[in-house]
Amino acid sequence: MPIIDVLDSTMHFEESGEGTTFVFLHGNPGSSHQWRNVIQGVGEGHVLAPDLIGMGRSGKPDTDYRFADHARYLDAWFDAVGVERAVLVGHDWGGALAFDWAARHPDRVLGVAFFESIVKPMEWSDLSPQARARSESVRTPGVGEERVLTSDAFIRQAFTGGVLTPVGASELEAYLAPFPTPESRVPVLAWARQMPLGGEPGEVVERIEAYDRWLATSGPVPKLLLTFQGSPTLLISPQVAEWCARTIASLEIVDGGLAGHHAQEDRPDEIAAAIAGWADRHHLR
Repeated sequence: MPIIDVLDSTMHFEESGEGTTFVFLHGNPGSSHQWRNVIQGVGEGHVLAPDLIGMGRSGKPDTDYRFADHARYLDAWFDAVGVERAVLVGHDWGGALAFDWAARHPDRVLGVAFFESIVKPMEWSDLSPQARARSESVRTPGVGEERVLTSDAFIRQAFTGGVLTPVGASELEAYLAPFPTPESRVPVLAWARQMPLGGEPGEVVERIEAYDRWLATSGPVPKLLLTFQGSPTLLISPQVAEWCARTIASLEIVDGGLAGHHAQEDRPDEIAAAIAGWADRHHLR
């Protein structure tokens, strides 16, 4: 469980195996802990799974925790641990960060696997009434702070309602441990406010549009999308999956079965098998 100095802070990461480097990037409000059951089933490879800055066991520097801030610390982490070329695996904002890093470092990317990630800017009309009300409340000054910072309920809900089967007490504690105080939960609120809805935040939409151009034109780089069904919390709907199929170059789509948004908890074996099979088909290791 190494911890390494990165810029003005530290980043924790899990590391195992040898061979081709696979970098697993988590989302909000998670940590590298989400990958524990997936990694063991992927098989051969040098696996790295960092905690994003401000999350998990990584440091909590004085920053705004915007997308650009996370990308800056992640860039520094890639260089600090000596990653030259890698297969990227991303979930939620981890998928968006993987796309962003790949678009800016195209010669260092062997392949990209992703699920339940932010693949394109969204409109408010894309959301269900419940999801829209939740997003509007999180973005409202004062209301968002009340909802996310004053208690750990927002994080609890992710791993009890954002999954088909709520995680057990010990696993839930592992997810809650990094966020014991209102101050420690600031990165969670910042991420929630970064969702690209209705053209805002503009700087996030610009980065997404930039990596969408790369996704559409990077034919030599194999890509894998895992889709799921059976939960109202899912981010990638059949319509979004169809957009991915039309838009993303060299994309394979694999049905992962029934799961909630935090699908690593519901379907770790299926995720691992899909990644392993895809990597082997494309001789990525």
